[in-house]
Amino acid sequence: MPKCTINGKEVEVKEGTSIIEAMQQSGDRIAHYCWHPGLSVAGVCRLCMVEIEGNPRVQIACNTMVTEGMKINNTSEKVKDAVKWGLDFHLINHPLDCPICDQAGECGLQDQYMEYGKYDPEMAEHKQKKHKVVDLGPTVVLDSERCILCSRCVRFTEEVSKTNELGLFNRGDRTEIGTHDGMPLDNKYSLNTVDICPVGALTSKDFRFRQRVWYLKDAETVCNGCSTGCNVKVFYNKEGFFRVKPVYNEQVNGHWMCDEGRDIYKFVNREHRLLKAQVRNASGWTEMTAGAAAKNANEVLKNSQGDSLALVLTAQYTVEEFDAIVSTFVNEFKTKKVFFWINNKESFESFDGLLLRGDKNPNTKGLLKVLEKHGITATWADLTSGLNSGAIKTVVVAGPENMNAFPDFADRVKELSKASNLIWLQATKQDALMALTGNVWLIPTKTFVEKDGTFVNHAGLEQKFKKATTIVSEALTLTEAALLMVGKNLAIPAVSATFMPNNQRDDQVTLEARKKNEFVFRRGSL
Repeated sequence: MPKCTINGKEVEVKEGTSIIEAMQQSGDRIAHYCWHPGLSVAGVCRLCMVEIEGNPRVQIACNTMVTEGMKINNTSEKVKDAVKWGLDFHLINHPLDCPICDQAGECGLQDQYMEYGKYDPEMAEHKQKKHKVVDLGPTVVLDSERCILCSRCVRFTEEVSKTNELGLFNRGDRTEIGTHDGMPLDNKYSLNTVDICPVGALTSKDFRFRQRVWYLKDAETVCNGCSTGCNVKVFYNKEGFFRVKPVYNEQVNGHWMCDEGRDIYKFVNREHRLLKAQVRNASGWTEMTAGAAAKNANEVLKNSQGDSLALVLTAQYTVEEFDAIVSTFVNEFKTKKVFFWINNKESFESFDGLLLRGDKNPNTKGLLKVLEKHGITATWADLTSGLNSGAIKTVVVAGPENMNAFPDFADRVKELSKASNLIWLQATKQDALMALTGNVWLIPTKTFVEKDGTFVNHAGLEQKFKKATTIVSEALTLTEAALLMVGKNLAIPAVSATFMPNNQRDDQVTLEARKKNEFVFRRGSL
């Protein structure tokens, strides 16, 4: 492993490591636009300049490999001057769109100008006008004037999605990014191009103009869209959740995530949620708190315990919740009639070769492990025959969170409604459930962003995640619901403010007088 010196620090790196990778490893900051660790080296932005002892000219760090004893710096006046005027050339045609640009606040141009630029521009030429609001496809909009031609998006479609929709067209200062004729940017990973765009040229249609990034709080979690278990960051404020972006994990998703996974924030927002428990009997529906409804169901569960009681689980909950509710039914209610509701069975094992899997549940492996631990061997055919014969009188269902993955939902509701008593734990509002007759308990549950837990992905990798915030304060986890349904008391702390950051310090003051600005506590350096 060669050793080199970077800005006076000795660094040991693997053979074949580039200087820019060595600087990332050592924690040294360096200007760059076109280099991305998940893409090939293009060397077109010419900003990652370094000075190498013994070499009379500055070199680019992305395409120069570290050799034994190499002495590198990017702090000399020679390097600073090269980077400063490199930035000037990048900004020759760039419009002053910051006040209306979606990228403002997380823009590579803004950040790097303040760190490496701060020059007085000397260009007298008129800016080259290019196309604005170019519709590239169903998910992405391009503003060609802002594009600095780093080619990251082009390389992504060539190397990662392998769909090749994007290219560089024309020459010189008239060069623009665009799609090939008859090939819109329409692949299942298209929004990664927005993530890797260092400026505001590529914008997401879904997020465009909906929020300023500095009004958003973020938290890391695990995507519950399929069994890959991509590591992601969710962005929210007091008005709700607004977007999801990938977090690098070499073992799981690398730098990327699919477009389907970016929609998982939608069903957790209040407008889609079951906010209060609904209990139905002969006289109609009654609204009550979730905890009271779960406790209310205890009587019918006690009378139905044994073979007349069944539990139906979807693989959308945490390992801890599965363990708690299955052990409650096995040990307290004396039933082993626990059933796995498998959705989209015919495509369960499919895989697109990159990230998307046919199993649209985040925790199938975790559920199967818990069922095996408790000796559960019941099949869905056993449930169907039990319902048809009337042997199963009461069914408790932990319904799906992500309804996009359950096209058979209405059919399953119809099938399970044959039970005399139906207790349905569900995060989202569903018309099919509100149309039920008979004895029904609808109890709101917490979504994956409202609790701590563990998902086990398709490869058996256990991934723990933390609660991001509270959205529906009365909603229960399956663990809490199991305790209440068995008749035990549970103190559920009241949460007065929803959508607040879970890790906010007591001494941080929320600024209610400002419209959405309650999370701005870390100020910039200027």
